[in-house]
Amino acid sequence: MTHDRPHIIKGKVTSAEIVKRVDLTAEHFKIWLRCAEPFPFEPGQYCTIGSGGIERPYSIVSSPREPLLELFLELIPPPLGHLTPLLHALEVGDTVTLRPRAKGVFLLRPEFRNHVMVATVTGVAPFVSMLRHWLEGPADDRRMYVLEGASFLDEFGYDDELRALAQRQPRITFVPTCSRPDDPRNVGWTGQVGRVHTIVERYVREWGLTPAETCLYACGHPGMIEDLRTRYTGTGFTFEEERFWKPHEG
Repeated sequence: MTHDRPHIIKGKVTSAEIVKRVDLTAEHFKIWLRCAEPFPFEPGQYCTIGSGGIERPYSIVSSPREPLLELFLELIPPPLGHLTPLLHALEVGDTVTLRPRAKGVFLLRPEFRNHVMVATVTGVAPFVSMLRHWLEGPADDRRMYVLEGASFLDEFGYDDELRALAQRQPRITFVPTCSRPDDPRNVGWTGQVGRVHTIVERYVREWGLTPAETCLYACGHPGMIEDLRTRYTGTGFTFEEERFWKPHEG
């Protein structure tokens, strides 16, 4: 969840210090937070951080067992963006406000054997958290399929990690797809092309996934989620969603 709309901070808050930052593009960046107080959460949940008296929720990338809170953010310029311009201007050593409890019900459904995780750009955040946590536990026979779409190859914030996981763990499959393969910014792209929601059905068929054993999750741009929900309405597949707000579809 990443609605970048004004929300004035009221009530109890704690704080967190930015201890690491990585910029991927002019708009996409990662930050790692050291929380002033313990911050328990479940993989897939979000934290609510703030700056300048404004706050908003962000899905958490890190596993609950990691010492830092990792976030993958996208700068949304004014007038549509209110908090992200403030966060983008922060540096290591700066602090943000933090609501003391994680929230959200976008969680892994353990009763299913197959988990198809569909994301656009920063929407991959809760899926990375789920995968890290799952791999930290005892082995089981569940299979994880991650399909992530982006306009540009440098927007894939966790492609190296996901490819490495898929190479080491045969129960994980990762399919990144680029929607603008002919753009000069994507020179060298040799992978799947097209918007991510348009390729899901084909891969679900190729993988031989059945409704009774499969849960589909969608996280990111609301247009992608709505299209995917429409495609799977009435099919018998279980569908979970977490919408990210963006001013345009990438």
